[in-house]
Amino acid sequence: MILVYKNLLISTIALFLFESCSHGNNSKSFFPPGPAKVADTTVLKYNPENEDKRIDNFMQDLHRRHGFNGNVLVAKKGKVLYEKSFGWADYLHRDSLNLRSQFELASISKTMTSTAIMMLMERGKLRLNQDVRDFFPSFPYAGITIRLLLTHRSGMMNYVYFVDDLWRAQHKNQRNGITNTDVMNLIAQYKPHPFNKPDARFLYNNSNFMVLGAIIEKITGKSYAEFMKENVFIPAGMKHTAVYSKAVYNKIPVHVVGHDRGQWKYSVAQNFLDGPVGDKGIYSTVGDLYMFDRALRTGLLLKKQTLDSAYVPRNPMIHGHFSYGYGWRIFEAPGQQVIYHTGWWHGFRHIYLRDMKNDIVIVLLSNMTNGSLVKLDELFNITGMPIVRKSAYIGIGDTNEDQ
Repeated sequence: MILVYKNLLISTIALFLFESCSHGNNSKSFFPPGPAKVADTTVLKYNPENEDKRIDNFMQDLHRRHGFNGNVLVAKKGKVLYEKSFGWADYLHRDSLNLRSQFELASISKTMTSTAIMMLMERGKLRLNQDVRDFFPSFPYAGITIRLLLTHRSGMMNYVYFVDDLWRAQHKNQRNGITNTDVMNLIAQYKPHPFNKPDARFLYNNSNFMVLGAIIEKITGKSYAEFMKENVFIPAGMKHTAVYSKAVYNKIPVHVVGHDRGQWKYSVAQNFLDGPVGDKGIYSTVGDLYMFDRALRTGLLLKKQTLDSAYVPRNPMIHGHFSYGYGWRIFEAPGQQVIYHTGWWHGFRHIYLRDMKNDIVIVLLSNMTNGSLVKLDELFNITGMPIVRKSAYIGIGDTNEDQ
């Protein structure tokens, strides 16, 4: 009998220790992996035989005359009207694009980083008025809050130029990627001069969202890639989307190569600056970006009240219609609102537009940087979306992004 009780006691203690260790190992996973509901991928159904001929005529012309090379998707009221690939994924190796081709989203990544930040806010893990130094005490700039990062009003210097100058001056290996933590440590060490005081003006800057990426990792105890996969990509049904960093991958595992200066001979090799994420670093497809729109519209990722706050102009209007919210560019006209973002990085150039009133989505992802994406007025007219191009309107503000 004593032996039985002894065995029972040992078993009970072992079970307790196992349970304790199990919870201990998951101590950093104190966030649910995402909403229980998962997006309906049937919205991606599309028959090329039923393509919108007006859109196809426009896209064929954009490809032939203006050099558009990439993938496109146009949807309206929950139905895909048009989806097609044009040109090369990798010109040197004559590898063609297809609809599952993953593009480096460049700054379109910011829309997903802001979504993650707003998730953490909803879960009570951060406040928008929190100072960056709450998370990184050695951060050298006072008064920079999460809200100022989201709206590009921090006044920070651009880490891309700061780190690039540092690497060149010190003759460092430019092939090995660096992490967000590496950049935060360099900023703390060298204390580069900011452009201006916090909240003085709008100044679009990759540093803001690189810091937000670092904050996501600090709060969650997960890599940015892991948190985004569990909390954004999987719940939204984005099956062909991932974060790829040169700090993790010696070679980014996609077949689409960026091409610069409008010429095939300028294929861009990824380098150490393809390591930091949050400002960029998400790779995706036109279909998955449509799934992201659906997930946001149906409340799969964030509450309506939270999304509405993200879509409020937080900066003075440019040319009377254009502003920036929490990680989203904004076009507004009487009775109209288009929430969108552009992307431009290492031979990739994109535009992702979401007409909130008319439920229209236009996605153009290109791996050839040229002027084709400012020739979209006819496409806007065909779909019924307002013309989203700054230089089409009169008023004060910079229109360089249209060039």
